[in-house]
Amino acid sequence: MGRENKGLDISAKSFVTAIAIIFVLMLATYILTFLIPGGEYARILDENGNTVIDTTAGYHTVEGGLPLWKWLLSPLLVLGAEGSGTLIAVIVFLLVIGGVFNALNVCGLMSYMLDRLVDRFGAVRWKLMAVLIFFFMAMGSLVGSFEEVVPLVPIVTSLALGLGWDAATGVAMSLLAAGCGFAAGVANPFTIGVAQTLAGLPMFSGVWLRLLAFACIYALLIAFVRSHAKRLTGAPAARERRGGSDPRKDRGLRLFASILGSGILLVLCSGFLPALRDYTMIIVAVMFLAAGVVSTLASGMSGRQLGGAFVSGLVTIAPSILMILMASSIKYTMVEGKILDTLLYYAVQAAESMSRAGLILFIYGICLVMNFFIPSGSAKAFLLIPLIVPLARIFHISAQLCIVAFAFGDGFSNVFYPTNPALLISLGLADVGYGDWAKYSGKFQLLNLLLTAALLLLGLYVGY
Repeated sequence: MGRENKGLDISAKSFVTAIAIIFVLMLATYILTFLIPGGEYARILDENGNTVIDTTAGYHTVEGGLPLWKWLLSPLLVLGAEGSGTLIAVIVFLLVIGGVFNALNVCGLMSYMLDRLVDRFGAVRWKLMAVLIFFFMAMGSLVGSFEEVVPLVPIVTSLALGLGWDAATGVAMSLLAAGCGFAAGVANPFTIGVAQTLAGLPMFSGVWLRLLAFACIYALLIAFVRSHAKRLTGAPAARERRGGSDPRKDRGLRLFASILGSGILLVLCSGFLPALRDYTMIIVAVMFLAAGVVSTLASGMSGRQLGGAFVSGLVTIAPSILMILMASSIKYTMVEGKILDTLLYYAVQAAESMSRAGLILFIYGICLVMNFFIPSGSAKAFLLIPLIVPLARIFHISAQLCIVAFAFGDGFSNVFYPTNPALLISLGLADVGYGDWAKYSGKFQLLNLLLTAALLLLGLYVGY
């Protein structure tokens, strides 16, 4: 199948390409700190203790700029910046994935599992594609899962290769689908939930337009992924059996599926249990670690072999941490250089002369641009909602439609921008270069941009 004996590692080509792209973006951002004047919005604490922009106090200019030494060290300094807890959690999450997957590969359980899956679903692979895309979209849309699906991306990618498709198809069926569901935001607590709370709306109200968006985006994604896969000449791979059925590996697979499935079930329950929402990444990491340890030991791996394979996996995947820190440093540079609020101020000023249709699309565009620098949906909500919702209301655009535009702008580009850690990790694990992914998914992103813009205009027309 082309991947089964490689182990889980970040390919050198993907790594070098991603590092080069991110460095250029870091340099461009630093240059902007010399060209854009510094400024800040006043901020206050809301009733829930969250820091939001104080629109009554407004914007004021301040001294901007960033010392060269601070920019050079920004990939390290970002670890001490506000909100660094999430970044550290992502890094730990990545290391767990690397260690567990390497252990699964070394003990042969991953290859054995793919044998079983290809044999079981090879004859109905197109139905399987539709089901997998729906599952990952639902995970993103109903409970806000995105980073949490990263451990499943290499499995789906290897399965796609075994079914005669390519690695990009595997990433599309998993991470791209999750990102699309995340953006459709039927009941996404991290975008829709936070944004509606900040806007004073009932949580998850106005669901009909988001359900329509989910259905339309699902249809577009299925058509896009299937069209690409059909152009591939591969058929389900004929895989050589290694001595037939292995009772110990069968037991290991059952344990792996049951433990990891319990973790996914807990993540799904987080949609109904708010207390779990802040811990979904931790839940997935712990359950994935437990599933890997228990299943490999049950498959006949010794504790010493497991420890060695796990450490080897950590070492192999560690270079990807540099990508994550460099990508995260771009926002750090903008905040420390005092230009992030200035760009927001310019955007708000530009919006005041637009038509209602132009304004809702402009709000969509603002969120798309800001998502390049701030991948976190909830962090972006606290930054943008206090600005764009009052602006929209001045022009008689509902807060509900404004929040849908925010969700669209936040989610889809997560699976396109090279500043998103989950995308960088997933592409590295799937051995897909960023340039290849941009070429592949860029066509979908363009079509989806037109579709979602039309949905926003429809909402404006019907008075949503």
